[in-house]
Amino acid sequence: MARSDDIMHVPPGLPIPVDDGACRHVPGMSLPSLYLPTTGGRAVNLAEMPGRTVVYVYPRTGHPDREPPTGWDEIPGARGCTPQSCAFRDHYQELRELNAALFGLSTQDTLYQREAARRLRLPFELLSDKMLAFQRALRLPTFEIEGMILLKRATLIAREGWIEKVFYPVFPPDRNAEDVISWLKPNP
Repeated sequence: MARSDDIMHVPPGLPIPVDDGACRHVPGMSLPSLYLPTTGGRAVNLAEMPGRTVVYVYPRTGHPDREPPTGWDEIPGARGCTPQSCAFRDHYQELRELNAALFGLSTQDTLYQREAARRLRLPFELLSDKMLAFQRALRLPTFEIEGMILLKRATLIAREGWIEKVFYPVFPPDRNAEDVISWLKPNP
């Protein structure tokens, strides 16, 4: 059964998230030294990544055959994970040319993320923070819906394990990849 909405696009009229200051403390922090499982079947420690690393943190990737949680579109910043991932996919080569590694990160388990990465043809790995260890270490903002604790959308840019830039809130999510590239170009 297909969804009643278009998972591939950000619909007009969504509530716009406001900067509540929940990520103000993150720039200048070091990435936590912990291993997160990836859709590539390995574990990655972001703190050990050389050079630049972009990590876009998102609530949850939807599935084309399942309706979103009730009230999903009314939560500011919740909607748009698939369009955001596809935008990073479409700009992946440009990010590579800027010498940036790229990962997506959510609290969904690796099995679910693997299906989404395959379906969306993502050329980069998704990381699972199912146990919220990454979230707790950086004190990233969350919200809860239908018993799920989900991460609010943010994008971190780190160099040699140190966070130098945070995009928060991220809206519209399908423009985030372009915003990251616009920041990276004058900040080599």
